[in-house]
Amino acid sequence: MSSTSGNSLLALVTGALIGAGVGILFAPDKGSKTREKIKDGFQEAKDDLKQKLDEVSEQLKNKLSSSKDTLEDSFEDLISNVSYKTEDVISFLEQKLAELKEQNAKLQK
Repeated sequence: MSSTSGNSLLALVTGALIGAGVGILFAPDKGSKTREKIKDGFQEAKDDLKQKLDEVSEQLKNKLSSSKDTLEDSFEDLISNVSYKTEDVISFLEQKLAELKEQNAKLQK
């Protein structure tokens, strides 16, 4: 390692230690209280995140459930429409068959 890199690293570590020391000296609370506040802050953040995740999960479940119901209704409507269309096609084909039978009867005479 070069002398310049070593000096830069030493300066960086020294600055970090001085900053930590000054932070501790000017901290408004004792270390134990500060650690407790940090712990409480993390716990609150964790609880908030869990609550938001639960809310989003519930919303997603509701949307999926409603989408499923909508899809089932749409499928039933489609089946019903296809059934009606099938009846229309069968009626049309029966009518054409009757017409062809008439034409065939005329040709047979």
